This record gives sequence, structure tokens and C-alpha cells, in this order.
Amino acid sequence: MRKKTFIKCIVFFCTFIILMMLKNTSYASVKKEGIENFPESYRPYLYELKKKHPNWVFTALYTGIDWNYAISQEYRNDKNLVPKSYSDNWKCTDNGIYDVEIDAGWVNASKSAVEYTMDPRNFLNEIRMFQFEKLTYDANTNTKDGVEKVLYGTEFYDRQVTYRTASGTIINMNAKYSDLIWNSAIYSGVSPYHLASRIRQEVGPFITHNSISGTVAGFEGYYNFYNIGATSSAEPLGAIKNGLQFAKDGKGASEETKRNLLIPWTDPERAIKGGAVFIGSSYILIGQNTLYLQKFDVNDDRGNDLFWHQYMTNCLAPYSESSSIYKAYSSNGMLDSSIGFVIPVFENMPNNWTESPNIIASDFKADNTKVFADITGSLNVRVGPSTSYEILTTVTRDDVLTRIKIGVQNGERWDKVQLENGMVGYVFQSYLKEIQKPSIASIKLSIDNNIINKGSTANIQLTVEPQDANKDEIVFTSSNEDVLTVDNNGIITAISSGTATVTAKTKDGNVSDSIEITVYTPVSSVTISKEQMTMFVGKTAQLTVNVLPEDANDKTVKWSSTNNEIITVAEDGTVTALKPGTADVIVKTVDENIQAKCAITVKDIDTNITLEFDEKLRVEADEISNIDIDKSTVADIKQLINTNLNIEIYNSKDALLKDTDLIGTGSKLLLKDETGKEVYSFTFIIYGDVNGDGLINSLDVLVIQKHILETKLITGVFLKAGNISKNGRLPSSLDVLKLQKHILEIKIIEQ
Repeated sequence: MRKKTFIKCIVFFCTFIILMMLKNTSYASVKKEGIENFPESYRPYLYELKKKHPNWVFTALYTGIDWNYAISQEYRNDKNLVPKSYSDNWKCTDNGIYDVEIDAGWVNASKSAVEYTMDPRNFLNEIRMFQFEKLTYDANTNTKDGVEKVLYGTEFYDRQVTYRTASGTIINMNAKYSDLIWNSAIYSGVSPYHLASRIRQEVGPFITHNSISGTVAGFEGYYNFYNIGATSSAEPLGAIKNGLQFAKDGKGASEETKRNLLIPWTDPERAIKGGAVFIGSSYILIGQNTLYLQKFDVNDDRGNDLFWHQYMTNCLAPYSESSSIYKAYSSNGMLDSSIGFVIPVFENMPNNWTESPNIIASDFKADNTKVFADITGSLNVRVGPSTSYEILTTVTRDDVLTRIKIGVQNGERWDKVQLENGMVGYVFQSYLKEIQKPSIASIKLSIDNNIINKGSTANIQLTVEPQDANKDEIVFTSSNEDVLTVDNNGIITAISSGTATVTAKTKDGNVSDSIEITVYTPVSSVTISKEQMTMFVGKTAQLTVNVLPEDANDKTVKWSSTNNEIITVAEDGTVTALKPGTADVIVKTVDENIQAKCAITVKDIDTNITLEFDEKLRVEADEISNIDIDKSTVADIKQLINTNLNIEIYNSKDALLKDTDLIGTGSKLLLKDETGKEVYSFTFIIYGDVNGDGLINSLDVLVIQKHILETKLITGVFLKAGNISKNGRLPSSLDVLKLQKHILEIKIIEQ
């Protein structure tokens, strides 16, 4: 069955009356007449149409519906179909749906096909506009001769009506099909052109179509010119039989409804007139008064839920029927008549609307070139990239166009252009020529701030004279790419601290300008050599600080104490303990106010306690270093401590060590009184022993390497032990080298 478009939602009038009362969702639609009341993206096309046809009247129908929501409601439940013979761009290719026939020869449409056919902006041209024409009867514009024009090319054109009764008798009526359609229009209030076009779409072009032949078994002598009620069915001729059942008895409609619709439809006159009443009362006279609104139920004038009351499932039906109506108007010389159009507008519509699925994206590449029509006379701008697409407007050599996409198709090539008024269309590529831009007379560079941070990017502003000169002729360079790089869009990337000059120069080298940029490396982190320590009154300790990154421009720090009565701190990080208590040493950078702290506990020295360390050991605050790595057992260390307290030494994992065990970095010396109470504690540091096992070997090399690579960081006293160079910095490759020399006994690490 060709050109099938079936009613899927309503099968009889009384059901519609009930559903009118069951409204669940409401969208307040608003109509605004005049091009100035349309969104900006509609206006160029409507102004062009108004220029050609001053008597045309355009009304914006603001539906109040979000665009994406509307698409989601239409792209479901077999609501939109396309012929199975169409390309895959038109068809839904989801698993289980692809090429599954919903009706003979018809399959579900793709989402892009739904978006294309639903977006009114795709059809604001002289031919396809007629899907937005108001479809009420108008005695000032409608003529019977116009009906014949619509029927031209079908067997209904200028043809006397004959039909077959239920008994098989052939009746010759003293009327043509155009007469029946004309009288039906007056009777129903529906445009006769719309009725003629609908008949042509549903059952044309042959009068032998099963829906109007009167010969279908079981339904002899019944006629349905609009396929009303012809819902899809898998049974042979199932859809047609459903429509003829409606023509026969209204499928259960009330007697009053059947009288209004002239059911049964036992001859062409009753079928055409009764069907017109159905179409008018069910659609046109309740807000769905355009082909578009009958296909896409998006106007809430009838006060009911949307997206279901749709006359047809062929998503291209409005597109196809609009052409028939246009031809009728054009052939009958009526295009300049007063014609009203109602065009929907949705909320949050995309700036770039979906084009026809026939237009392949890979056939074009982005462009932004000023061009003109290199032609005598005028050049057509079309809806799509082919002469088969409708003409939007024409341009001449004097018109400046922006080529936004350049065609790379095989064979005949078309470019996508934008006119100065905002209109977008397609032009045959061979007729376009680039507008030569003037030569650059001067270049001026500027930047918001010529000091940028390492790792960041910035944009250099470029000003050229004249303003429309070809900026593509300019090349950017950096005088020192180790400091910063610059691309040909003037985007700077800061690499490292320093100063470099950025230059913009024309390719011929005649015009240039430069600007000096400084890359600044701010401090990212500060660490202090100890996070906490214990000191004795009158003693001093040295704290060091590490400021990162190494190439930070200003690594200056300030030291301070939170309580100068307990501790003071000098500018070099030397801490002096004054009296018992607790206080923090704070170190803070000057440029970024990044800080670190060390919590300090100050204790009195108990005169009743004997505690003396051999001069071989270096004791600073609560740290002990300068340990002879050849004599580093617990027993060896105990020999170097003179005290009346009990000595216990634990490893970094808090396990008590025996006299024969080695002391390593992180091991703790605990001095306890006779009750077992801890009096003093100290931490051992052996430079080079960064894993705390008391040995200096390849395992320590591996630990430092992982730290440098940031795969496993070391902290606290282990970090200090890894700084074999004792320069207050983080462990580096230099420390790895010292470790390796120690292991090879080339140079022993000084403790």
C-alpha cells in the first residue's frame, strides 16, 4: 500500500469526547502574530517569504514544550514511520527494531529523522511552508478549480464519480470528485485543498485503491477515502478492513456520532463528507489545524494530553502533502493570496537544527571563509546540497557570504553558506569565489598580564589593521621555547621560570610586533625538617625547610614562634628553648603564604638525673646522629650513654631490640625511671639508612628512587636520613649517587 498514513489514536468520535475530559498534563500554548514575535533563528526565512508574498501572515505558536522532551515523546511506540526502502540514516537501527515492519513496507524512524521532521525551521521555504497552513475553509481563497489542481496527476482529476453498491450495481453520479470535495469543505468547515490533498495522500493516485473500490470481501459497498480508523494489522488487508469496518458501523460509535459522521459510508459522497466532518471535528477545529499539528500533537488548545492524537504515522507526510498544496496554489495563481500559517516554537530549541538524514556529515568539513557568487545574474541558495532541494533565496555578486562548511563530496560539490541576514543554505561550489582580504598594514600585541605562572596558559590579543585583513598570514614565535611556547592562535603555554619575547610577524616578514612575557614559578609546598620534637631548657636545635618546586622564583621564608616565652626561632631556623611548655614553630613563604609547623615540647633538666652522651654522638634536641655504622648495635650505643635511668631501645616499628640488634633510622631511645615511667626519648638517624634496618645497601637506593619518582614517598626522620648531602632539601639523584659510592666503598657516607 503506497503512502500509508493511518490514525493510531482515535477510532470513533465519542471516545474522543470522553478523552477531552481526562486531561492530565497541560502546556499553555500562546499564539503571537507577526515575524517580529518569532525567535531569531526563524526570522530570516520568514522575512524572505514575506518579501515574495506580502499577503502571507505568520503566527508563532509557542507550545510551552521543551524541545528534548517533545523528541523523547515522539521517538517511541511506533509513532513515526518511514518506508523500509529508505537508507539507514532514516531508520531506527536499534536491536530488535531495525527493519521490523510495523505495517507492510513501513519501519520505525531514526531519532535524527524525527528531529528533522519536527523542527519547523527546516521547512521555512516556499514549498514546504504549506504544512503550517491553517486548514479551515476560506471562501476568499478556496475554489473548485483549485481542488482540481490538487487532484491533477491522479485518476480523480476531472473525473465523474462512479461507485459500486453492496449488491454490485454500478452507480454513475452526476458529479465530479472535485464537486464532492468542494461540497464537503463547505459542510465541514475544512479547506477543500486539504481534503483533496488528504485523499491523494491516503488512497491516490488510483480510484481502484481497496479502501474505495467497494469490492473488499465482507465490506462490499463501503468506502473510506481518508483511511479513518485504518489501524495497522498483520492480517492481509488488515488495516484496510479496519478502516472499512469504521465506514460500516463506526466501530461501536453511538447513534448520534454515526449520524454526525454520516455513517455508514455507502457511497463516495457520504464517505468524503462524513470523513471531512471527522477530520474537522477531531483535528482541525480543535487546534490541530495544520498538517504539522495533525502529525505532531504539540498544541494543547483542545485541553488534553499531548503526543497521542496524531492522524498519521508517516513522519514525512506533512512534508509530502505540503508540496501538493503548494502546486495547487501555484497552478491556480493563488500564491499571492492572503494565506495564514501557524508555526510551532518549542522551548530550548537547539541553535543548530538537525538537517535531512539525506545530508551526510562526512561530505563536508568546517570552514570560515568570506565568499561571493562568481556569476552573472543571481545564484540560488537551496535548502540542501542538490538541485532537488527547494530554493530559499538568491544572491548576486554583491552579496557577501560566509562559507561555514566546504563540500568534499565526490562529483558535484556543494558548500554550506550563511548570508549576512543569518539565513543558512547550500550553494553550488563552482560558483563561489573567495573574497581576497587586504594586506596587513600593522600588528599590535597585548595581554592582560605579562607575568604568568608556570604551567598555565594565556591568550595574547592580536589587533591588525585593516580589521578585515587575513590573519592567517601571521606567524607567532617565542624567543625561548624552554621558557614558553606559543601557537598560531596566540595561546601561550608557560614551561619554566624566565623571560621570553613573543613575536607576531607576517609570513613575508614586513610587519611585526613583539611583547615580553615573564614566566613566574610560585611556591607549591613547604615542608619542615621535623613535625614535632622535644627540647630541654637552655638547649638549641636546628630546623630546616624545603620549599618546592626547586625553580620557585621566591623561596624566601619567615620563621616565627607561637609563644616566644617558651621558644624563640632565628631567621635561619635555630630554635632556643627558654622554659617548660609547648609551642609551635611556624615557617611561612613570602609569596604565597604557604606554611608548615613543628610542634615543640620543652622540658626542664632534672638535676637528680644523670644523663651524659659520649662526644662521639651528636645530640640535637631529641635526635641522635653521628653513629659509627660499624658499631651500631644496641650494646654499642648503650656504651656511649652514661645515665642513672633505665635504657630501652625500640626499632621504627616499636619492637624492643636486643643488645645484639642493629640500631637504624627511626629507632627510639627511651629512658625510664625505676617505676617504668618514660622520662626522655630520642630518635636515631643514620644517614643513608632510609628503610630503618640499620644497614646501608641497595634496598635504600630503591627506597630513594621510588621517592624521587613519587611512586612511594618517605617522610619524617627517614626523609632526613635520605638527604645524605645534608643541604636541607628533599632526597635527589645526588643522594642516590652518594649511596652507590658508599655501597661500592668508594666514599663512605659521613654521619
